[in-house]
Amino acid sequence: MAIWFYGCVTLDGYLAGTDHGLDWLYDTGGVEETGYAAFYEQMDVTLMGRRTFHALEQAGTQACPYPTTENYVFTHRALSRPGFQAVSGDVVEFAQGLGRDKNIWVVGGNTVLAPLLDVNRVDRLILQIAPVLLGRGIPLFTQGEDLKRFSLEAVRKYGPFAELEYWKKEG
Repeated sequence: MAIWFYGCVTLDGYLAGTDHGLDWLYDTGGVEETGYAAFYEQMDVTLMGRRTFHALEQAGTQACPYPTTENYVFTHRALSRPGFQAVSGDVVEFAQGLGRDKNIWVVGGNTVLAPLLDVNRVDRLILQIAPVLLGRGIPLFTQGEDLKRFSLEAVRKYGPFAELEYWKKEG
């Protein structure tokens, strides 16, 4: 099993605006300008929090944006959108229960990502950096204060985005 984070942040490290909005991202470019399709083909499962799921709902598409993966949303509310399953409980325990042969993509923010980082369970980070400064917003990284090291494996340019791929540093 490998746990991946793949997502875009602003130059100043924000995943979303203070209102949890992503207009800054949609106005910068689209996934067709990135390596998203090749990345997604490798994934078996997506994990996200309620706010990320809500942002997907607000994007307006009726079709499931992740049709070939098992899609789980950590929430205490029922979900009415097909293709997604509501789950609750401990993120780390849930991820471990998915099986060793799964590639798991943490979609969105720190509600799901931080607990996995805290226990050193994130194997890969693919960060796209958008040429935007928000000044304030929702930061991507809010894990505990323990030092985490990653090794830079690749740097790519996609349109206006810089993409940095990191692997968990062993040892």
